[in-house]
Amino acid sequence: MEGIEHKMISVNGITMHVAEKGQGPLVLFIHGFPELWYSWRHQIVYLAAHGYRAVAPDLRGYGDTTGAPTSPAQYTTLHVVGDIVALLDAIAPEQDKVFVVGHDWGAIIAWYLCLYRPDRVKALVNLSVVFIPRNPTMKPLERFRAFYGDDYYICRFQEPGDIETEFAKVGVKGVIKKFLTYRTPGPLYFPKGEGFRDSYDCPITLPSWLSEEDADYYASKFEQSGFTGAVNYYRAFDLNWELTAPWTRVQVKVPVKFIVGDLDLTYHMPGTKDYIHNGGFQKEVPLLQEVVVMEDTAHFIQQEKPNEINNQIYDFIQKF
Repeated sequence: MEGIEHKMISVNGITMHVAEKGQGPLVLFIHGFPELWYSWRHQIVYLAAHGYRAVAPDLRGYGDTTGAPTSPAQYTTLHVVGDIVALLDAIAPEQDKVFVVGHDWGAIIAWYLCLYRPDRVKALVNLSVVFIPRNPTMKPLERFRAFYGDDYYICRFQEPGDIETEFAKVGVKGVIKKFLTYRTPGPLYFPKGEGFRDSYDCPITLPSWLSEEDADYYASKFEQSGFTGAVNYYRAFDLNWELTAPWTRVQVKVPVKFIVGDLDLTYHMPGTKDYIHNGGFQKEVPLLQEVVVMEDTAHFIQQEKPNEINNQIYDFIQKF
């Protein structure tokens, strides 16, 4: 796609697939669920054309990255941030600090990269998922169940093999389409045996920003890798909570711009709007410089509104 190079880099016992284009200061793009490097295709081309080296890996368990373990215990933020740091050491040893852009789980990984290794991050643009400080008295899954109950998608992802069986009934391409086209500004439920609460063969009309070819690309990679590695990130939520106890009350101290769509399910989680707009977020991320709420935009924001996101990223990082 438009001169994007693909490389395989050995890091921490896995072989990480990396897509990149351009020369200059490195911008690292970290994808979420159920996505791939491909989610950043528009940003890679744009940033490369504007004097940056755009790099987007497939995270462990995803896409063409191989050798990833199957145990959820090996998908903690420590493991994944370790992969990112090793990747940066391998591909850009001359750059002490890089720009980082994250979305969804990639945003979570980017927040933890900034917590664990702020010395490696020049500035961060994060999409969709705010920094959530560790609550020392409540594990994440307790919080999700208290808010939404056992049918909430994150809760349903916990039992190994269970959701993979449900996804098999829907079909890989159907799963991809259902997630990427989700526009309900509220929680996603996945009741056992009910799939996405509609007919398995119900046709899905794709939006203008997602072509059948795009869906086919995602589907081909998840047919190859399966979904276990991807959902293992969710299965490690409580283990992350245990392991990050030393970082309780630690702030994120890198320059940050945060962007979210007003139809994003994450923006409508209980307390999130108040946290973002009434000082809580700024307290935890003291170098937060800008919050952008994009109208009529859902969760997969960098694909739905690529031109706007490209400009937002470029406008911010060129300040540094």
